Parts: sequence; structure tokens; C-alpha cells
Amino acid sequence: MQPDFALLRELVATVPGITVEPGRGKTEDAIRAAESVVGPLCPAYRWWLAEYGEGSLHRAGVGTVAPLHWIGAIDVLDGWEGGDRLWFHRAGDGGDTYGFELGSGDGPELPVVRRDHFTGEEERFADSFAGFLTVWTALACGLGDGPNPSVARLWRTTPGAVLPDGTVVYGPALLKDRNEAHEMQRRAPHWVLVGDDGRGTGLFMRRHGRDRTTVHRLPADDAANDIGERGEFVTDDLYGWIEAAREPS
Repeated sequence: MQPDFALLRELVATVPGITVEPGRGKTEDAIRAAESVVGPLCPAYRWWLAEYGEGSLHRAGVGTVAPLHWIGAIDVLDGWEGGDRLWFHRAGDGGDTYGFELGSGDGPELPVVRRDHFTGEEERFADSFAGFLTVWTALACGLGDGPNPSVARLWRTTPGAVLPDGTVVYGPALLKDRNEAHEMQRRAPHWVLVGDDGRGTGLFMRRHGRDRTTVHRLPADDAANDIGERGEFVTDDLYGWIEAAREPS
């Protein structure tokens, strides 16, 4: 699934802890010069470089490309290149390191791995750079990597999705805000509002229990613990449903 860059731009602009300076994006020539050294950069990271150029997460920098006039652009990503990894971020105070898993991925995007700063062990953190920013935001918002495995899978790729009919599937910041606004913890503590159609109807999934894959449709103001009985079945494959809805007809 391709990241939703409009939602990614909104995430970057609104989430505390992500710091950028719009208007300081890198030129295409500078990005290509860097690629001549490290190889092709994935689309979501190219978007970040062209849009912002530089940025930080809780004051820890995200790797950028060298100015075009620097010979050979050899300082791309501060030299954080190592074998089949291209490192671009180290958490503050000597924390974990994040990098692209070169030569992997099902499409043009590259997975992001996290290297533990104590053990040196690595784990898959996200399926794209957009997913990296999304999962980072989810963790910063206290949502873990997602309220259930289906949403977590989506967030590893994109910060939500906007479908052709106007339906929005939330990213982490919007999910937290909408669930607080609808008092979901009080009204339906075993459920999470994961999206809406823009006309008052919500998309709900269980956050607890065996069935955490089914999406139900119900007026958002009617949320209660019996959503499973009263709600209309939408899908039991959130990721596939979004992909199918976004495909050109």
C-alpha cells in the first residue's frame, strides 16, 4: 500500500515532538546526488527530503542529504551507512537506531528496522518511512504500535487513509482525539473508533477479545458495548478493504 502523503503532511504538522521547518526542502538535484552515493532512496523518504529537508523527533535529528556543492554528497545521512542498512535516526540520549533495510520490501518503499542500543539486536519497526513516522507517533501518543493488530499493520505503512467516498481511517493522533471526543473509554471500553465517513457514521473495531479484525459501521454517537450486535459488518480485512477502495476503477 502506498502512503497517504496528505495525511502524512498533516501528521508532521500537528504532532508535538516532530519538528520541521517547511520551505527548507532539498532540491531534486541534491537528492539525486545523494542517491549516486547510497543508491535509490524510497519514495516516502524522498518526499520528506523534498518537503522539509531536515527535521527531528524529540530533538533527535532525522538524517538528511548533503548540500549539492559538497563533493560527491558523501556526507549523506551523516555517513550512517553500513552494509545492508542505511541508518537515518538515533533516538536521544544514545537510544535505539533506525534505518532502512536495503534490498527488502515488496515495492519501492523500504522497511525500517530498529536496532536496540543495549543488545544490538534488530527488529522490523515499520514497512516504510511513512510508517516509521506513524508508529513513532503512536508510541509517543501512548497507543503502543496500534490499538489492535489490524490497525498496527496499517500504521506500519501509512498514517491512515482517505477513501474516494470521503471515509477516513485514522492515523494515531486523530484516533486518539476522536476516541476522547466520543468518550469511547467510558461508553465502549472494549472498542475503538478507527474511522468515520464524514457524515456521523463511525467505523469500529474491538481492541480486546478474539475478534479484533472485524470492522463494524454504526452512528458514532450510538457507540456502546453492543456494537458487535447492532453495527453493520464492513470487512474483516481492514488493510485489504482500504487497498481495494483506493484502486482506480
